[in-house]
Amino acid sequence: MKGFALFRQPYGSVATWMEGPVEELPSYASLNSRQGFVVAPFVVSDEEPVLLILPERTLTAPVSRESFTFPEVVTPPTEWTQVERMHYAVDFANFHAHLLNDDYRKLVLSRCVMEHKSPSLSPSELFWRACENYPRLFIALTYTPQSGLWLVATPEVLLEGKDGRWRTMALAGTVKLCASQLQQDIPQVDWSVKNIQEQRYVATYMMECLQHFTNHITEDGPRTTRAANLVHLRSDFTFSLPTHDLLGDLLQTLHPTPAVCGLPKRDACRFILSNEHTPRHYYSGFMGPLDAEGDTHLYVSLRCMKIEGDDCYLYAGGGLLRESTEEQEWQETEAKMETMRRLLQTEK
Repeated sequence: MKGFALFRQPYGSVATWMEGPVEELPSYASLNSRQGFVVAPFVVSDEEPVLLILPERTLTAPVSRESFTFPEVVTPPTEWTQVERMHYAVDFANFHAHLLNDDYRKLVLSRCVMEHKSPSLSPSELFWRACENYPRLFIALTYTPQSGLWLVATPEVLLEGKDGRWRTMALAGTVKLCASQLQQDIPQVDWSVKNIQEQRYVATYMMECLQHFTNHITEDGPRTTRAANLVHLRSDFTFSLPTHDLLGDLLQTLHPTPAVCGLPKRDACRFILSNEHTPRHYYSGFMGPLDAEGDTHLYVSLRCMKIEGDDCYLYAGGGLLRESTEEQEWQETEAKMETMRRLLQTEK
């Protein structure tokens, strides 16, 4: 069984096509010393393993609609439950009650909505639109028989680097930009206590994880960073590793971060799996090219949708703290889904 990935790095002028057999792996740690394009789920299971597209054929060309010819992809329909406003309210009340009870410091609540696209909008056209609209983001269109067809436009690095120098980030807190702010590259934002605290939880977690692998860590931030019509708080961590053979172990430790899961991590993850209305599948997992001895660029799978014929399943989530309110969190997910909705508009 073969899969493919077409991807473009942030601010990149070239796109890369990688195609080859798909290997199923039982854990993130199984990525130690491996090479290929990774498509990893939120949580690994027998039904949703870590997928590695082996680089049987790799092409690089300028970002252009004429650069690549796409194979036709037929994906079977998915059984799913759309989370409408009422279901979200039930989920929020459940999650928030546990936060008020101090069972968790943070929980991330996600949802999914189905949007129809015009038959004239091919998956490849959606990819090129994403490249044009979102120069700051990592753009990827990926397909495997196991995961289906996904389009991702994400701002969040999970792990990237080469030659022993590595980087990750803590990205959390979200504010939607108003019309006047959209004209500014990095607008001024008055961050709430809730957003600052949420980002600090993630940054502290990232530092604690990295300290298991190295003592050579530098933290820069937090600062405001822009992603499409949203801004987030971001801290960058740069570090060195004594060996590149343990990238899979590092990924096993880092993922899922509190940015997509919660704290305490293990308990929050179990709670999410048992209580969210819509399974996440490969949303809020991670993907990207992996090469322990070369360039690695792995990104958290946010601002994404699964494409099945003319049906597109958009995913978004938000971090809940004690201070969270249902309406604000709902509006945050709506703002995040706008990244993909904009691509589906018939008029560009």
